[in-house]
Amino acid sequence: MNRRDFLKQTSALSAGIALTPSLFTEAKPIKKFGIQLYSVRDLMPKDAKGTMKKLAEMGYTQFESYGGPDFLWGMSPKECKTFLGDMGVKMVSTHFDMNKDLDKNIERGAEAGLKYMLCPYLGPQKTIDDWKKKADLFNQVGEKVTNAGMKFGYHNHDYSFKPLEGQIPHEVLLANTDPKKVMFELDLCWIVAAGQDAVEHFKKYGKRYELVHIKDMVKDSSGKVTQKDLGQGSIDFVTILKAAKKAGVKYYLVEQEQYPGTSIDSIKVDADWMKQLSI
Repeated sequence: MNRRDFLKQTSALSAGIALTPSLFTEAKPIKKFGIQLYSVRDLMPKDAKGTMKKLAEMGYTQFESYGGPDFLWGMSPKECKTFLGDMGVKMVSTHFDMNKDLDKNIERGAEAGLKYMLCPYLGPQKTIDDWKKKADLFNQVGEKVTNAGMKFGYHNHDYSFKPLEGQIPHEVLLANTDPKKVMFELDLCWIVAAGQDAVEHFKKYGKRYELVHIKDMVKDSSGKVTQKDLGQGSIDFVTILKAAKKAGVKYYLVEQEQYPGTSIDSIKVDADWMKQLSI
């Protein structure tokens, strides 16, 4: 091969590489993933420590707690932090009742090393003005949580993505909350169940999200939603999670509330599925 032919071939090869997805855009496994402990709500009140040990053995390295009787499960903040740390697990967040013992819960969350405290549920509101009032409340709670060194956020259900008075209530919350005080956790099951495009939502509002709930489901012709083990439903997680990753989402948390068998069996299936997931 002479020099001219070599240069032509090299040039063609380079062009081909430019048109082919590079190693830098190749799908990669999610190294760390977590679980919302509500997924095993039948087990946690009976044996919180034993259940959390089983979850850690499955590969869950991040926990999101919930109100339960106590989001630290009878442990002091320091004790909880040490107990989980010894297993290689970190409690990154909790769902909590912001209308009950707010200051005390914020103090305990901060001492336990949590990064986020989240409102898990509001219920459908009757008017857009009612949603705006909730946004004002979020700003007030968010200021307190922020001052304690954590972040405050809201976890959606399907109702906040269903049109009301010509608007999407969830978008009203996004527009009327201060990004410095309020962030969001997107439940992928519920935004899809509401008929909204999760990928487009991430493109528009992605900077407001730091956590996602990974929950699979199927919806029948009547609109009824049935949750499934991960990989056995209809949600295109690879496409959606690629958009989440691009938007800067930091935490990928499994949640499941309905099971074909036992909760612990489903959560094991979910963990194994997450280990195989690449985005």
